[in-house]
Amino acid sequence: MNPLTIDKQFFAALIAGDAQALDHILVDDFILVDVMSGSEITKPAFLAFIGSGQIKFESIEPAENRVRLYQTTAIVTGRTQMKGELGGAFFAADSRYTHVFVDQRGEWRLATAQGTQISPAPGQSAS
Repeated sequence: MNPLTIDKQFFAALIAGDAQALDHILVDDFILVDVMSGSEITKPAFLAFIGSGQIKFESIEPAENRVRLYQTTAIVTGRTQMKGELGGAFFAADSRYTHVFVDQRGEWRLATAQGTQISPAPGQSAS
């Protein structure tokens, strides 16, 4: 499979709250840079958080995604519009993201994910 397909599977697993699928997609030393706080989250902490149900994604709509390939590394960049609940409170966020995939034994796996929240322009409301 190509990295964009795995990227779509990553978002689908987030929406489904499927920690088992995420465990397969992510490399063992995966690091997430959180879109809201900028903190680093390890794979075990991320999987525990998803599995706990503390966060529930209603939707994640990726757009403008593109992939750049460098032998055994692929960089996917794009935008997302996310909606869901965090600790029982509704949230919505627009972001730009960078996902770095590595080819491990013929499979593309996600090594790091970083998101940057997009703030609305002055005078505009968030979407």
